[in-house]
Order: sequence, then C-alpha cells, then structure tokens
Amino acid sequence: MISAFEHPFLSGLVGDEEMAALLGIEAEMAAMLRFETALVEAQAELGLIPGETAKSIAGTIATFKPDMNALKNGTARDGVVVPDLIRQIRQAVEGPSNYVHFGATSQDVIDTALVLRVLPCLDLLDRRLAVLAGAFADLSRRFGERLLLAHTRMQPAMPIRVADRIECWRAPLQRCIERLQPLRRSIGVIQFGGAVGTLEAFGDKGTALRAALAARLNLIDVPQWQSQRDRIAELANWQSLVTGSLGKFGQDVALMMQTGGAIALAGGGTSSAMTHKQNPVDAEALVTLARFTATQLSGMHHALVHEQERSGVAWTLEWLILPQMLIAVGGSTAVAARLIKRIQTIGHDLGS
Repeated sequence: MISAFEHPFLSGLVGDEEMAALLGIEAEMAAMLRFETALVEAQAELGLIPGETAKSIAGTIATFKPDMNALKNGTARDGVVVPDLIRQIRQAVEGPSNYVHFGATSQDVIDTALVLRVLPCLDLLDRRLAVLAGAFADLSRRFGERLLLAHTRMQPAMPIRVADRIECWRAPLQRCIERLQPLRRSIGVIQFGGAVGTLEAFGDKGTALRAALAARLNLIDVPQWQSQRDRIAELANWQSLVTGSLGKFGQDVALMMQTGGAIALAGGGTSSAMTHKQNPVDAEALVTLARFTATQLSGMHHALVHEQERSGVAWTLEWLILPQMLIAVGGSTAVAARLIKRIQTIGHDLGS
C-alpha cells in the first residue's frame, strides 16, 4: 500500500479503518448498484419501462458480482468506471437489457454514489465530534480552575485558567457540529441529469423521475449540479476546519510538553536512541493531519473549475483528493480521542 492511510504500519499513526470501510471499493460498488436499482424501479413506477423488466434488472443487480479487472481496464479506456460496469450488468440480465441505466449518464451514478457514501461518513464524524466536545468539557471540569502561563506570539505572557485554554479547543469543534446540519442538506442531494443535465430522455416526466429516484435513495431532490462543484468544495472546507481545530489542540499539547510541568500524559512515543524521552506522537499527528488537509483543500478548490457541462480533469482531481481528506479527518478525530484519554493532569494547583 502506498497511501499512508492504508499502509501496513503508517496507518496505525494516521489511518481510520472505520472511515475507510465507509469509503472503500465495496461501499462504492454497493452505492452505484443501489443507484441503478433505484433508477429502474422509479422508471417502472412512472411507466417509463416495463415493470417486469425492472424486476428482472433489479434481481440481477441484487446478486451481481463485477469483474474488477475488467472494470480497471475499462476505466483506463473510458476514463470512468460506469460504461464497463453497465456492460457487465447488461450481459448478466436475462431478457431485455437495454433498459439498464436507461437515460442516465456516468456522472449521475458516480456523484450520487459519492453522496451515498459521504452521508454515513458525516454521521460518524458527528458522533465523534460530540464525544470530543464532551471530553474537553470533562477536562475543564477536572482541571479548569488550575493555572497555566499563557503565551502570546510564542512568548510567556500572564496566567490564565486551564479552562480558558480548553475552551479554545472545545468551542471550534462545537461550531463544526453546528455546521453539519446545513452541510448535510447541501451535500445530501440527488445528482441526476442525463447526458448533458437536461433529462432529455424522459420528456415531460424527467423531473418526476428525478424526484422519485431521490425519494428511493433518501436524498433531497434538486436540479442537476454535475458541473457545479461548490457542494463538494463546501464539504472539503468543513473537513479542513475540523482537522485544523484539532491541529491547534495537538500543537498546544506538544508545546506544553516542551516546557514541562504544564501537562502530564500517560504513556507516549519512545525514541530508539534516547530512552528517557516521551515524544508527543498523537499531538504531532494532529498537526500533520491538519496541515495535510489544508494542503488538499487547495486542490479541491481547483476542482471547482469544470469546463462547460462536464470536466474529466476536475472530476478526476476530486477522486484523487476527497477520499484522502475524509480519511484524514476521520484519523484526526480518532487520534484526538486517544490523546485526550492520555491526559493525566493540566496546569498547576492554585495553592502550589
């Protein structure tokens, strides 16, 4: 494995197996097949294709196992996986197969499948952020009235309460949680427009079909957005806010350990050369993940620029970047939870 997030040992530092399972190939294929099933069912419901044909196609998809090597070769040829996937499904269908993927385009499948995978990721992150916010509040209850020496511009300033610093860790996470509901509404939408976004294959039933398809997938019905990538960029922005906020927590912990006495952690990273050292590994990982995600955010903003009705360039750039960002934000929340649990004490008693 080349990616650090799936590497046999680097993944122990920055990876997130739970998030990876929500984004991996099995989840991606299941989401694409779910789209195709919902499509034929919705089309049958509106009388656009025969009901028995829809049942046959849905039944085939329910047990369909793709030839992954053929999908790989097809993607190299076509630039997208869907043409070969549809070819394989049509070969597997007994009876008329021309209604498989009828009137849809590759982007409808891939973008909707992305949405179907991202929403469970957001649910997972919502739960984790709530736990982290609660853990910071608990730290404040335990140690909040102790004193710390504040530092401004990296220089000693004056005493503050431990609660003051912890609030700087907790409050941004709470705001990230509050941003999640409007983000879900923005990202949790159907993408269905056909070849050029006009639903031209369905005549006056196009918008009704889109609404029926959205309902079957538990998504919000909106007009096609295939070349409008602000929804995806907004998701990337939010992820950078999360990792950046947790990176601030990690940076503060690392600096507090450097000065000594301000914080005590259970365990810690060891050195192969200096056995007396306790390296702030989790804190460092949070800073690294924050910087990684901030760097990837620039790429996602480049991916906003779609030429005309569809861009193979910008779309492929999203595929390279967005899953890595999601794994990074998942890893960041997991590392932060681990680091909080290791905190034994912060600050100094008022009487000491």
